[in-house]
Amino acid sequence: MFKRLCSAKDALELLLDRCAPLEHTELLPLAEAVGRVLCGDLVSSVDLPSFNRAAMDGFAVRAAETRGASPSAPVYLQRFLPLRTGMAVPDGFDAVVMLEDSALRGSILEVTAPVHPFRNVARIGEDISMGDVVFKEGHRLRPPDIALLAALGQEMAEVFARPRVAIIPTGSELVVPGSRALRPGEAYESNGLMAQLYVERWGGLPLKQKTVQDDPGLIRDALESKIDADMIVIIGGTSVGEKDYVPRVLADAGQLLVHGIRVQPGKPTALGAVGRTPVICLPGYPVAALCGLYLFVRPALKKLAHLGDDMPMTHACLSGKIASRPGYLSIVRVALKGKEAEPIMTSGAGILSSVARADGFVIVPEEREGMEAGEMVEVTLIE
Repeated sequence: MFKRLCSAKDALELLLDRCAPLEHTELLPLAEAVGRVLCGDLVSSVDLPSFNRAAMDGFAVRAAETRGASPSAPVYLQRFLPLRTGMAVPDGFDAVVMLEDSALRGSILEVTAPVHPFRNVARIGEDISMGDVVFKEGHRLRPPDIALLAALGQEMAEVFARPRVAIIPTGSELVVPGSRALRPGEAYESNGLMAQLYVERWGGLPLKQKTVQDDPGLIRDALESKIDADMIVIIGGTSVGEKDYVPRVLADAGQLLVHGIRVQPGKPTALGAVGRTPVICLPGYPVAALCGLYLFVRPALKKLAHLGDDMPMTHACLSGKIASRPGYLSIVRVALKGKEAEPIMTSGAGILSSVARADGFVIVPEEREGMEAGEMVEVTLIE
């Protein structure tokens, strides 16, 4: 039996208390820095643009010489220069007359509208000035941000390192997919792959280990071999059966903070630490493992990586009733059909196909005993 069940909220707080944002950094080429987080303010060493440039097609002129121009009383200029958008405005000229407000009459330019100084000109430093803070520390670089840095002449960006997350699947019954046919009682290992893909998607660097057999010595060896990682995720062997060694091994090797959380599915989840490395132990049932990834691995990883919470959400109306256990945080798979959320399953932690059919999940709070059809709910989208 579980000695003491912890709420999901309290369990997460205990875990996050042991997750310090990483301090080490790395210098990356711009093309590799997308999605990464700047480790300091990025200050421009140049002006953008670095020269006065035409903001549209037309003619470079001296603004003072266009004073009073109108369709009924054009001004005729001998000093002008045709320009296309983006071209440098030469010294001696300070404005650009649009094509529609001008006409060439041989070697003379007829101007039918006046322009003031620097009209239709992008001035030096108008976009970014030398010394400007382009992005502040903690900014996550997006493709347009990378493009701006390239326009400023940057080749590299210094960013926080990605958290290294060791992933250790356990279970003597697990077989490498495609290696051979299954025997009775066996299953192909898939949770480790799922964890690996999510860790990478959420900004971490997955370090996946081969499946470890249900042996306390082997589990401890695997755990202790990864304590230089920034976080360890162990999958399987977390319940209270005779061969569920993982929580006991964690307690012996480090600190077991929580074993048993009031969440469905995922009650056998355990949390702890070895030295300064947080350890998350997920149940082997696939849906329970997925819920644990979202509830615990994701926020812990985001904190380590200096990343904000950008969980994709939407709202929908429940098309059917949801039943849940009072006192437990319930995670219910739903399929989105237009503006409605159709509950797929409220139980069945081993039915992975139910996740494949789901678009997201609804979280029923501990204090609720289910939700009624017709309720508006927040749906966490499955990434």
